[in-house]
Amino acid sequence: MSAHTLLAEAGCHIQHDCAFPAPGLNSFDFKPLFSIGSFDFTKPMLLAIIAMLIVVGFFWAAFNKPKLVPGRLQLVGEIGYTFVARSIAREVIGKKGDKYVPFLTSIFFFVWFMNIMSIIPVAQFPPTSRFAFPVALAALVFITYMYLTFKTHGFRKGIKNLVWIEGLPKPLVPLIVVLEFIQNVITRPFTLAVRLWANMFAGHMLIVMFSVASWYLLTPSALAAVAGGSFALAVFMTAFELLIQFLQAYIFTLLASIYIQGALEEGH
Repeated sequence: MSAHTLLAEAGCHIQHDCAFPAPGLNSFDFKPLFSIGSFDFTKPMLLAIIAMLIVVGFFWAAFNKPKLVPGRLQLVGEIGYTFVARSIAREVIGKKGDKYVPFLTSIFFFVWFMNIMSIIPVAQFPPTSRFAFPVALAALVFITYMYLTFKTHGFRKGIKNLVWIEGLPKPLVPLIVVLEFIQNVITRPFTLAVRLWANMFAGHMLIVMFSVASWYLLTPSALAAVAGGSFALAVFMTAFELLIQFLQAYIFTLLASIYIQGALEEGH
């Protein structure tokens, strides 16, 4: 639910003795656009599909017929691809990371465009603020991490790569094995999902809060100045959110590359 929807439903100002329509979890609930049996297709799903189509469509258009002297679209695509390749894949994984650049580039731009939906008129909602989307992305990264671990090292050495640290005193071995298992198998995918979700959830909530407050406080009285301050904060938070949206996509992709690097290298 966008700030615009909340304002429309509120329909009152502070001078009307109306209670402040504080946004809450209802800001993240949407009525189904349509249903197929028991499956409800909602606005966040639509925005995620749109983000996917934008990413796929852009890179297809940019590289479908590549030229030696790139046009504008191809140049922008090359800049984005090179950014992920040099700043993330090769920086973290090394030369082995070249084969994973398409995967990491897809993740980066997909997450980024889903985040950007938060500030696009009409859309005004980041799908990544719904926990299911970060969980699905984290699961994809985790499955890739596990697959590469066992493909590279085999089953026995793969298990060792996940839980074993060389040179430990024997009394500490059981404790460290349990802690390493929790960290690598349970904590990693959980924190990867929560980090993205929590930042986008909080950012969207703040923007909605200040936007609704601007309308609620807007009266002919002196409170108009307060409403102006709230509106200025809403604009500032929107600009700040632009940075956060990029950083969260970058951090998510960076952590994915770190996990891939750990899967390809020998254990501790």
